[in-house]
Amino acid sequence: MSNKKRYCIFAAQYFPHLGGVERYTYNLSKKLIELGNEVTIVTSNVQHLQEYEKMDGIPVYRMPCINMLNGRYPVLKFNRNFFRIHHILREKKFDFVIVNTRFYIHSIYGQWFAKSQGTRVITIDHGTSHLSVNNKVLDFFGGIIEHIITKIGRLFCKEYYGVSKACTEWLRHFHIQAKGVLYNSVDLENIQEILDKTEKKYRKQYEIDDNAVVITFTGRLLPEKGIPQLVTAMKRINQKKKNVYLFIAGDGDLEEYVNKSKTSNIIPLGRLSFEEIIKLLSETDIFCLPSFSEGFSTSILEAIACKCFVVTTERGGAKETFPTDDYGMVIKNNDVDLLEHSLMKVIDDKEKREKAVQLAYDRLKENYTWDIVAAKVERL
Repeated sequence: MSNKKRYCIFAAQYFPHLGGVERYTYNLSKKLIELGNEVTIVTSNVQHLQEYEKMDGIPVYRMPCINMLNGRYPVLKFNRNFFRIHHILREKKFDFVIVNTRFYIHSIYGQWFAKSQGTRVITIDHGTSHLSVNNKVLDFFGGIIEHIITKIGRLFCKEYYGVSKACTEWLRHFHIQAKGVLYNSVDLENIQEILDKTEKKYRKQYEIDDNAVVITFTGRLLPEKGIPQLVTAMKRINQKKKNVYLFIAGDGDLEEYVNKSKTSNIIPLGRLSFEEIIKLLSETDIFCLPSFSEGFSTSILEAIACKCFVVTTERGGAKETFPTDDYGMVIKNNDVDLLEHSLMKVIDDKEKREKAVQLAYDRLKENYTWDIVAAKVERL
């Protein structure tokens, strides 16, 4: 008798849109398939692509949507195309449904779909704060809408998990007792394969010598990621130290700001492929994510896998990843003075960085791999 299961993962956003939830969906899908299961992904058609295609061997269905907040918040359109895809999904008879994040209309649809089919469903939360667009009025009403959507979703789904313990704590804000943690993770084997064939590229291209300290940020260029604070701190550092460089890789709302901030030491790279990100991290000394809103950063895990020292804020799963200062540096917030002081401290302490990266790497291997997470999902 076959143990193969049919999984359906609902994620409001998916590739080619880049982000932590998208990568979580992709990596979990690949690992479940590797274990002999079938996986279908249902997402929103944010970029007006084909309604159906196989991406890297994974069937992907894209639901029609309205792109609110420049695609950051897609809202399902219940038109003829929606019902056509819905009918196709109903015929597939899934064994298990996973909803990634809980605060989209898409999430409610996934939860209701599972309930209507009599299929077990879990919801995995990725946040530790309300979605913010840096507008007090919109954020206020956005918070109310998030509470309403979460309450509706709970009518159809009773099992919630977080991608970090911090996420499970945040779920209590909505009176939800999480069942456990399904950690965000990395594919260490894949990263190691890329590292094994990587030659120095970025230092050579920008004429940065081996003795220079390279700081890198990778991720979505959004205000909540602390980009302006990092740029300001870096400009102050360069007034004292010329041999320190900052690479910023990614795209998003602050792309124009980042490009205008370019100097000989602050280098915007735009959006990079996963392989290029790993190459960049392999030439990086310090990875910095001064975010004030985070679930459990994929970028941090990738940086640890590439043996970078990490400076980040007390958000998401930071304290879980770096339980003490021996593993990395977790600072209270992204205040510019604090960020500058913290970076200066580790720029000048190479020995501390080297000890920390090995401890963090060993912790990563023991806790944050897709083999571990996929095995937990299969046990469910």
